[in-house]
Amino acid sequence: MHKTIGILAHVDAGKTTFSEQLLYHTKTIRQRGRVDHQDSFLDSHSIEKNRGITIFADQAIFSYNDSTYYIIDTPGHVDFSPEMERAIQVMDYAIILISAVDGVEGHTETVWQLLRKHQVPTFFFVNKTDYEGTDAASVLEEIRANLSGDVCNLTTLFDEELIEFIAERDEELLDKYMDTGFEQELWLNKMKTMIKENKIFACASGSALKDIGVFEFLDKLDVLTETSYNSLKNFEAKVYKIRHDESGNRVTFLKLLSGKLKVRDEVKYGQKTEKITQIRVYSGNKFQTVDQATAGELVAVTGLTTASIGDGIGDNQEKVTFDMVPTLKSKVLFDSSIHVKEVLRSFKLLDTEDPSLRVYWDEHFQEIHVHVMGVIQLEVLVQIVQERFHFQVSFGEPRILYKETINAPVRGYGHFEPLKHYAEVHLLIEPTTRNRGVSFDNVCHANDLSIGNQNLVKHHLLERHHHGLLTGSALTDVKITLLTGRGHNEHTHGGDFREATYRALRQGLEKAENVILEPFYDYKIKVDMDLIGRVLSDIQQAHGTFESPENTGDKVIIKGRVPVATFMNYSTTFASFTHGKGTLSLLFGGYDRCHNTEEVINSIGYNKDADPEYTSTSIFCAKGTGYKVPWYEAEQAMHCL
Repeated sequence: MHKTIGILAHVDAGKTTFSEQLLYHTKTIRQRGRVDHQDSFLDSHSIEKNRGITIFADQAIFSYNDSTYYIIDTPGHVDFSPEMERAIQVMDYAIILISAVDGVEGHTETVWQLLRKHQVPTFFFVNKTDYEGTDAASVLEEIRANLSGDVCNLTTLFDEELIEFIAERDEELLDKYMDTGFEQELWLNKMKTMIKENKIFACASGSALKDIGVFEFLDKLDVLTETSYNSLKNFEAKVYKIRHDESGNRVTFLKLLSGKLKVRDEVKYGQKTEKITQIRVYSGNKFQTVDQATAGELVAVTGLTTASIGDGIGDNQEKVTFDMVPTLKSKVLFDSSIHVKEVLRSFKLLDTEDPSLRVYWDEHFQEIHVHVMGVIQLEVLVQIVQERFHFQVSFGEPRILYKETINAPVRGYGHFEPLKHYAEVHLLIEPTTRNRGVSFDNVCHANDLSIGNQNLVKHHLLERHHHGLLTGSALTDVKITLLTGRGHNEHTHGGDFREATYRALRQGLEKAENVILEPFYDYKIKVDMDLIGRVLSDIQQAHGTFESPENTGDKVIIKGRVPVATFMNYSTTFASFTHGKGTLSLLFGGYDRCHNTEEVINSIGYNKDADPEYTSTSIFCAKGTGYKVPWYEAEQAMHCL
């Protein structure tokens, strides 16, 4: 049986040390490493060793009883949350480590919400119980209060408390318990099912550093988990990681969901079919090559040249979307002696490995920009570039990533007809609900515009992010419908519909009420009762909103939404006035109306009339000469009715 287990936690909760103990007890490694000694098996990258934190989601393999386990040790620092979320998509089960010293922390709740989104069955391990003054029982109650009331104590399997906990959550089992009492096999099977269906969550405790309770936890984990992958079905897989090896080969990491995969098999993803040239099984930074892989396994393959993280392979063509989206952007700074193409090529490689970077080249300003989660990520990127590509970079001050949308439906018209060219496009642009991105619809009749040209319009609308008019930020939360258009059998060329489509979109935006959107946090704050006034005042000053506070014992919980721009550095202030005893959880909550629109417009200084990539002016032709028609006169000049 193949089982993929993820280890997740707030930073410094002991994930890597816990993973080392699992590998040691299953004889995968001969000596237990430690993060502070820079000799752990999974934190093998030099940057991880130097910083003492996990940055990359690395994996190891061990066998226990009749199962093969794939352990994924994920980053705990919030700046590397996208790496963690990409690993979550392939986990069969997850283990959240919680420090008995610190309890449930802000990032713990973020991890929990992501696991719930992806419906990953979850265990808890309360770590560092060897520290003086810690109480595993109180941490268990904290987990129940903050995460889920359906968390059971796994310390003794099965004691009376656990027997009743299981029975209370199943009517048939409760009747059985009342009639004939406890039957271990029945309870065990029911518990396994409930865990797998996310109805209950099991918790144990111990110390990874002192090797207390880890092996006992593994034994119970083995008994309470099961997977059922079918190797006889058609091949399906999911891409969860991409790396480049020391030789520069692109290595694509797959979770096989069904079927089998052999070297030289041809597999399909998107519109592409390619041949697998090698299958690797990684454990740490080393790998072995194999000729075949079966359902349930994690493998890495070569031969897939353009597959991206989240892609479905084979019969699985579903693309995974991710919640952990960077809200900052930064300019890449480098010495003029380094050719810009070399820098861009290097960052494009990093972009395939971490698609949340969203590396892009600003042609007008001749600048490279990246999207990031925070300043720690930028520091790590400096080290990665130096180590892998052997040149130095730095980054400009991170800035908030804004977006734009419109407030009401508009029609956009674009015409492109210089001599011997011809294309016309009519669009309907409508606002949609928040955080829906850009969608496309088509009501154009083939008699008006050929199917091929209709597909060109769709392609040009969806091929990239389009600039809004207020700040030049990406247009989002709109539905764009192709109404009609016109081409010419002789004079229409490939690029003509790109020109007409962009002009139609821009012309529509010129007539619209444009709106700036900014990223928001969904926050949850837990503090002592006497600090509630300070917290509510801070939230109001940050232009946030809050729900009615909830009392829980001598603490108060406050939930709400607040702009990232005003709250991104609040954690330091919060830790200071709560003396580290409060809990602050920040989860990306999507985009909403900007709280300081005029200030943002003035700060960015975007000139919509000087954007080299866009114009709202249409071009028509008369007497063999092209002439320009401004956006406010274009509609009356169109050829289509």
